Amino acid sequence: MQFLHPEFLYFMLPPVVILFALLMTQKETQAHFFSDEVMQKLRVSANTLTLKARNALFFLMAVLLVVALADPVIKEGEVEVKAKSADIMVAMDISDSMLAEDIYPNRLRVAKQKALQFLDYEKLQRIGVVAFAKNSYLVSPLSFDHMAVAFLLKNLDTNSLTEQGTDFMEMLKVFNKSAKEENKKYLLVLSDGGDQKDFSKEIAYAKKNKITVFVLGIGTKKGAPVKKENGEFIEYKGQIIISKLNTNIAKLATQTGGVYIENTTDDADVKAMAKEIDAHVQKKERKSEKITKYIPLFYYPLGLAMILLLIATSSMSKRKSVMVPPVVFFVLLGLLQSVPLQAGVLDFMKLDDAKKAYDAGKFDKAQQLYGDYAHKTQKSAAYYNEANALYKQKKYKQAVENYKKAYFENPVQEANKLSNLGNAHAKLGTMPELKKAVEVYEKSLKLHEDKATRENLETVKKLLKQMRKKQNKQHKQSNKKNNKQKKKQKNKKQQDRQNQNQQNKQNKENKENKENKKKQDKKQQQKKTQQKKN
Repeated sequence: MQFLHPEFLYFMLPPVVILFALLMTQKETQAHFFSDEVMQKLRVSANTLTLKARNALFFLMAVLLVVALADPVIKEGEVEVKAKSADIMVAMDISDSMLAEDIYPNRLRVAKQKALQFLDYEKLQRIGVVAFAKNSYLVSPLSFDHMAVAFLLKNLDTNSLTEQGTDFMEMLKVFNKSAKEENKKYLLVLSDGGDQKDFSKEIAYAKKNKITVFVLGIGTKKGAPVKKENGEFIEYKGQIIISKLNTNIAKLATQTGGVYIENTTDDADVKAMAKEIDAHVQKKERKSEKITKYIPLFYYPLGLAMILLLIATSSMSKRKSVMVPPVVFFVLLGLLQSVPLQAGVLDFMKLDDAKKAYDAGKFDKAQQLYGDYAHKTQKSAAYYNEANALYKQKKYKQAVENYKKAYFENPVQEANKLSNLGNAHAKLGTMPELKKAVEVYEKSLKLHEDKATRENLETVKKLLKQMRKKQNKQHKQSNKKNNKQKKKQKNKKQQDRQNQNQQNKQNKENKENKENKKKQDKKQQQKKTQQKKN
């Protein structure tokens, strides 16, 4: 038998021995005033242990706990472990078209979730990440540290690259440069295919550089418009663009020796892709290591210590509370510390002040604490809690932005978040915001049916109906007023025209009368002249 952690024996046993040596020399308080014979008569119960007996049990228990911490084992033998793995690069499309919402919540979110699931299925492989749109860049080199790769994946968005578009050739070149030492290269592309029709150049390049491409198509053939962050849709020559899944990209996979699979609502697509990749890739030996196998024995002293604790405490007088020596607690604490704590527990402790502030109605303080934590960790729960605090302060626009940053895999949690997001939109009160509220409520109800959300949806729909009715009424009144004004103007123009015509007619008549009078005067003059001559 041997100990894997003998340092516990060296550093903890001497203090335990010294402490209990001091405890064993103490007498019960009453023993200072009464003899042993009197003490025996004064005892109420004969089945209780003396102080020395209890301390002896506690001493044995502490020794056994220290021995358990030292991890006693028996050597069973040695096993040679050979580690084999393949190198797989994940190429993530982060162009604007990946913001289309034909799959919920949008293509980019789904693609990232699929990539994270792929990491879980391929735990033994080295995985790297390339992000691409019009340009490409290496997000993470090939690594066994999947937690680091996952962190970098989660923080990818369409703002990571400034030039928009989708250039698959550039992506292949960046990947080939990062894996130039490998004879055979494997690439998993998560993309909607962009709008490229011919992939012949990319296929030729991949074959030349021994790149096997696997494609997981993200999106639907029906497609959807692409919404920007400001809520507007991307347009081309005044027309809203409908982005559809481009199945032409399948040729890039099948003609380079890979596989093309379209996304599904569950993880069946990722499972199938992982299975296909495992069947195609050639794994190579990374390292060989001899590992010593041991039979653990720590549970024997630990179990015996628990039995001694039960005996020592159950035999104490019921008139007094049990007092366990402090050293036992320190040893137990050492055992607990040897077990890795989950980060979530520590996070909860750090956020306790924020929760207390929120419960106490100090929403500004809660929002500040949650906001600081969200900025550091970028966790969905932190954004969600910060959004709730902002909502309580009636800062609905800011609440909307924070709700949008949160995303939960659990459908009930995601539905609750969407319901709160709908409430924030509704509180803004304008018709566009109410329309967004209806859209978000409906998404929430698709994930999880909730009575309050359903009632809010109906209320907002009624309010929208009333606003449309009022708007239509105002529009009709405005049209009626405009028509009346136009009619009045038209009548005035007609009257003016008539008056003008009458005036013109009168002027014409006056002119004709003057001309006639002139003619008559001329004739009379001529007549008089003629009479004079005669």
